[in-house]
Amino acid sequence: MLGMIFFRACSGLLGCRTATRARSLHSFPGITVAQIDEEVAKLLELKAQLGGDDGKHTFVLKTAKGTRDYNPKQMAIREKVFNTIVGCFKRHGAETIDTPVFELKETLTGKYGEDSKLIYDLKDQGGELLSLRYDLTVPFARYLAMNKITNIKRYHIAKVYRRDNPAMTRGRYREFYQCDFDIAGQYDAMIPDAECLKIVHEILSELDLGDFRIKVNDRRILDGMFAVCGVPDDKFRTICSTVDKLDKMPWEDVKKEMVNEKGLSEEAADQIGEYVSMQGGMEVAERLLQDQKMSQSKQACAGLTDIKLLFSYLQLFQVTDKVVFDLSLARGLDYYTGIIYEAVLTQAGVAQVSNDAQNGPPTEESVSVGSVAGGGRYDGLVGMFDPKGRKVPCVGVSIGIERIFSIMEQKAEASAEKIRTTDVQVLVASAQKNLLEERLRLVTELWNAGIKAEVMYKKNPKLLSQLQHCEESGIPLVAILGEQELKDGVVKLRVVSTREEVDISRADVVGEIRRRTSEA
Repeated sequence: MLGMIFFRACSGLLGCRTATRARSLHSFPGITVAQIDEEVAKLLELKAQLGGDDGKHTFVLKTAKGTRDYNPKQMAIREKVFNTIVGCFKRHGAETIDTPVFELKETLTGKYGEDSKLIYDLKDQGGELLSLRYDLTVPFARYLAMNKITNIKRYHIAKVYRRDNPAMTRGRYREFYQCDFDIAGQYDAMIPDAECLKIVHEILSELDLGDFRIKVNDRRILDGMFAVCGVPDDKFRTICSTVDKLDKMPWEDVKKEMVNEKGLSEEAADQIGEYVSMQGGMEVAERLLQDQKMSQSKQACAGLTDIKLLFSYLQLFQVTDKVVFDLSLARGLDYYTGIIYEAVLTQAGVAQVSNDAQNGPPTEESVSVGSVAGGGRYDGLVGMFDPKGRKVPCVGVSIGIERIFSIMEQKAEASAEKIRTTDVQVLVASAQKNLLEERLRLVTELWNAGIKAEVMYKKNPKLLSQLQHCEESGIPLVAILGEQELKDGVVKLRVVSTREEVDISRADVVGEIRRRTSEA
């Protein structure tokens, strides 16, 4: 009944839209026509959801908020990116695992700091409280503890879920893929950490996304910095979460949140501001080790010493041109215990990595396009799940695949290059009618030989239609059968791009197609 009353009210409103506009503008001078149109659009959407005047519900056919479909062209781009990433992971000796898409709610609780509110909780399914996985790292730690694994180098590519406000044009979704690489085990300091950064460098370079930089910091340096700046121990994590917003908000807004919302003193916030403006290379770590305040913190000194060691390994890995030690990098997740890092794309050729700690944070001339990878060391996470609290040191990186897909899609749209959505190497075609059986015999022979081939699903397709299908789909070869070819025991092989045709003996056709496709 309420729905019917609402409908009639809506219908009346929409029926006299012009009159309403005029009255509203006269009565409320501050209201614009655009605002009225926006409200009317909302009413129309509500009307569509509730149904027509007959009281029937109208089903709106769409994907859920924060999700999307992918067409064959988009999937071809995704597959190419996945192959590049997996190829890099395997090159570095990783093996793969898989874990359930949902975990016990207790497994995920208390691991993500302020981001815990973004976890998707499921309804009680027979006595177990479950949640969709938020990332792949916590399930990995649970897997290690449950199976008593103390060392492994693994990668895992799977979907995760976050109840976030989606920004789909920037590659932020509620359902998205993560590509994780992690090294678990007791090893000498900074060697596996440096390899993770080398992997990020290799992937971003191979994908050719544009200029990028990899920011590094250490949780121990942050905690030491907070301590010497006068941040109370119980505010470390919450202040860390605020510092983590520096890539999205100006320092003035971050400081305001620290003081007004988190209750930090202005003096402490100003001291933090001096430190988080520093960025550079190994020389910044050396300078901070001599800093009067920072040198008082054992935690900070341990982190700074490891940063120096890290940069020495990165020089050997030949990646220091893209790596910057940045004290503003915080990464808000609670489980990080040591080195942390984040890769960001920058406006091509614009961003410069400063070697001077006094130059401050990036200016408008070095605008970040967005984070495309992140990770760090989490030595205590596995111990949270082990009954005896046994720790397994871990370090890893997660590739922000959705943002990379968005960039690759934009590049593909701007490029004139045709993207193939299938791997078909040859179409078996006929030049005359009544040759379906011969086409099926030949395509079966090709399939049995492992050649990617197809036929058109018509008994008597026109030759022109078959050739056009090859051009539109990017199929490189056509194996043409005609009455004359059958008499002569040959197949006419046509190269689609050049329109060159050659007769090949039926016995040699498999070998010839293999030769030509391997050369392509």
